[in-house]
Amino acid sequence: MGGLVVALLRCTDLRAEVDPLSGAITREPRTAALSASDAAALEHALRIGSAWGARVLAISLGGPEVEGPLREALALGAEVLRVATHQSYLEELVADEQALARALVTALAGELPDLVLCADRSADRGTGALPAFVAHELGVAQAPGLVSLELASLDGGETELLAERRLDYGRRERMRVPLPAVCSVEGAGVRLRRASLPASLAASGATIPVVDAALVPSAVRVVQARPARPRPRHLPAPTGTSRERLLALTGALLSHEPPVVVGPVDAPEAADALLEFLVHHGYLSRAPSGWAVT
Repeated sequence: MGGLVVALLRCTDLRAEVDPLSGAITREPRTAALSASDAAALEHALRIGSAWGARVLAISLGGPEVEGPLREALALGAEVLRVATHQSYLEELVADEQALARALVTALAGELPDLVLCADRSADRGTGALPAFVAHELGVAQAPGLVSLELASLDGGETELLAERRLDYGRRERMRVPLPAVCSVEGAGVRLRRASLPASLAASGATIPVVDAALVPSAVRVVQARPARPRPRHLPAPTGTSRERLLALTGALLSHEPPVVVGPVDAPEAADALLEFLVHHGYLSRAPSGWAVT
């Protein structure tokens, strides 16, 4: 069949350290590696490329720290390409996945791949939005979150993919994916093959091709992200007479603590007393960014 199969790889430190007080993330560039999902994407690309007789191209964006995983892909028989950008743009590209997708597609120099494979979620951000943006930039179909890929031949001699996706409650979904397409895979079911020693030694001294990518920000940009707010608790409505309902709402029949008498005080002290009451009974919790409903 020929053609081109592209594996988009995200190389990052898989053992990043998180400061428990500030939440700051510290990554070590020298230990950048492929996640299980990225390794599965590369293995699927190698298998399909071998079955089709197609070129397999592994692409990763970043600095020299991503060349280690790219050399591993090179030793396995894939062509490699590192997409480099200015250091001041790198964090923006990682945060803006639409701009990242545009930079990766631009690195293909107008060549439309028959199949693009990538991880379902990156190991550093985990949004899972990159495959959709890449499919949009290429104008092709998308199949997300796959656990298996198989080749199928049609009557007219054409080839398509049979894919399986994991659903909730243990269910599975089988799909026919028309080509060209962008497929994101989970790190399940396949393991990346090992390269031979001669191939690894040859790849260790090879020159990794580099192409520069300019930052083209998307129209909509995320300027701030907040932690998820917990949903309010659902309590059944009390039943009975007005007195019984009042006793149920106040918990007078269940609580063994004496009532709190506040007053006479001014408004700020009364508000503090009310907040302390809600915290004590589990309706509110103190968070670094303010009060949160529990």
